Amino acid sequence: MTADVAEPAEAAETIDAFHRGRFHVVQPRDRGHRSGMDAMLLASLVAASGAIRVADLGAGAGAAGMAVASRIEAAEVTLIERSPEMAEFARKSLALAGNETFAARVCVIEADVTLTGKARTSAGLVDDHFHHVIMNPPFNDASDRRTPDDLRAEAHAMTDGQFESWIRTAGAIMVPGGQLSLIARPQSIADIIDACGKRFGGLEITPIHPRSGENAVRILVTAIKGSRARLNLRAPLVMHDEGTHRFSAFVDDLNNGRTVYPRKGR
Repeated sequence: MTADVAEPAEAAETIDAFHRGRFHVVQPRDRGHRSGMDAMLLASLVAASGAIRVADLGAGAGAAGMAVASRIEAAEVTLIERSPEMAEFARKSLALAGNETFAARVCVIEADVTLTGKARTSAGLVDDHFHHVIMNPPFNDASDRRTPDDLRAEAHAMTDGQFESWIRTAGAIMVPGGQLSLIARPQSIADIIDACGKRFGGLEITPIHPRSGENAVRILVTAIKGSRARLNLRAPLVMHDEGTHRFSAFVDDLNNGRTVYPRKGR
């Protein structure tokens, strides 16, 4: 999990350590979306090595994309975030001395991931460019806006056709054979499958369970652009060892960038 570096009580932001201190992310203290394990599990789905180009759609402060850049030395990562405030947090993170090993390989684009056609290209999201696209889209129903924090509501509340528009963009900016990876709630599985449609095949879906016998709380999904392979429902990923609050050894390794969660096939 994340670990907060000591900050003054009045500070509006924190500097949080990920991968056991291998990199840090500046995040709002009491506003907006704060990244944690979801972002690290998402990053673990990028199992490639060597020179690759990765886009993190709706990147927020950039934790998932930075996790990829920190782990894969030749990865070039583009963080795409429409909120100027969250994009600025990502830029602050890249300016930290502790992130200098990968900062030059990461850039930030302020853009709405739902843009289409020339508007999308003009924003810097060019077609057929990225080898991997990762995303952690908003997951609450649009009617569930209980928080008075507009920044958090924007990061967490779904919009109609959200997966269709996000996955459409992923398909447009990705090279043929590239990999889409996302984390979402199980309730979104039908929308994700529909949105992948003919764009992506070979879907591999892993349910994430807190403990054995408990319902899934998240799903990990990967798919390949242009693949005709059938959907594969993978064995559940169980977070905690039986009878404890500790993460399993494998989940702890995923969370801290010591291993990856590769696909079973292409």
